[in-house]
Amino acid sequence: MNAPTNISIFAETMVFMNQRQVFLKHIAQTSPAPLALEIVKAKGVFLTDRKGKTYMDLIAGISVCNVGHCHPKVIKAVRNQSERYLHLLVYGEFVETPQVQYAKLLTEHLPASLNCVYFTNSGAEATEGAMKLAKRYTGRTNMIAFKQSYHGSTQGALSIMGDEYWRNAYRPLLPGILHLDYNDPAVMEHITSDTACVIMETIQAERGVHAPSKNWLTALRKRCMETGTLLIMDEIQTGFGRTGHLWGFDAFGIVPDIVLLGKALGGGMPMGAFVANKKIMDSFSADPVLGHITTFGGHPVSCAAGMAAMKVLLKNNLVDSVAEKEILFRQLLHHPAIKSVRSRGLLIAIEFDSFETNKNAIDRCIKKGILTDWFLFAANCMRIAPPLTITKKEIRQACKIIIESLG
Repeated sequence: MNAPTNISIFAETMVFMNQRQVFLKHIAQTSPAPLALEIVKAKGVFLTDRKGKTYMDLIAGISVCNVGHCHPKVIKAVRNQSERYLHLLVYGEFVETPQVQYAKLLTEHLPASLNCVYFTNSGAEATEGAMKLAKRYTGRTNMIAFKQSYHGSTQGALSIMGDEYWRNAYRPLLPGILHLDYNDPAVMEHITSDTACVIMETIQAERGVHAPSKNWLTALRKRCMETGTLLIMDEIQTGFGRTGHLWGFDAFGIVPDIVLLGKALGGGMPMGAFVANKKIMDSFSADPVLGHITTFGGHPVSCAAGMAAMKVLLKNNLVDSVAEKEILFRQLLHHPAIKSVRSRGLLIAIEFDSFETNKNAIDRCIKKGILTDWFLFAANCMRIAPPLTITKKEIRQACKIIIESLG
């Protein structure tokens, strides 16, 4: 009676092992020890692996799945659009309904000056496009970025990344980039009539959730206006309700000249965008014509998915629920091993004394069915950025396991 069962288990194990071997052999690896979880299903805040084990996803694909995995409205939008058409022509030549409607929805919920959208394939490409736009519009080449900032991993985005560990191996990079200290008043004296743009994260996420002071950001906005410098704010992680505001900059009472979007923008599909005033964006239309082009940017299926996700976000008032959930996380995350908890909405960093403490806790969490991670520039901090749909019951369950994992 046991033989067929044993054979079945053996066969399944062999398939799993072969799949893992293929993954390690043929998928480009970016670290010596990938998690290598083989997920076969995702729904809401839960992932399921090949063996049937479930994991509560506390990082939402790194702030991508704000309305949860495989939301029915998103899946329906993907299915409907895929039956109409997929790729038609390079970006900007055809009037594609999903692009037009999503751009309209976005600009209706952004400040009036941010009224023209350029869709890209990713957040990093949005960064690249915005950097080009700032140079083209101002006629200047110098840029200011900030230490411990992250804007993507392509050559231009890497040039403004605020950490030498990642930059150094790929030099030479773009010239004319000045890296300054985030939230430092001395920044103002470096912004001059030679500065094309200041590019910054609204909240420094990969540093472990650090926010600027409102006074500093207000002074920065004013100085950029005085010198004709464009202010580019990276909302790739903080947009779409993550911080408890629809856009992170809403909390500071200022409006950037260009905003970068990505991650949750596509509702789980690959997508990025940069948004500016049409007067600025029109710089790409002449001298040279086709000043910025992309084949797949604003793919109709991605636009349909992203628009469906944003409608869910707005209709279900998910942004309004964030503050209460943030408070609950902070109330429950108490342990002698925790040095501090920093948060902006449901973007949370749990700080420990070392990477080792953090890594041990993360490994134990994964074994207990909680998926979490650390931050690029703050390896001693555990990342908490769940889908905004997470319930209070799920928050209590997750925090209980995190505390148990600390011993």
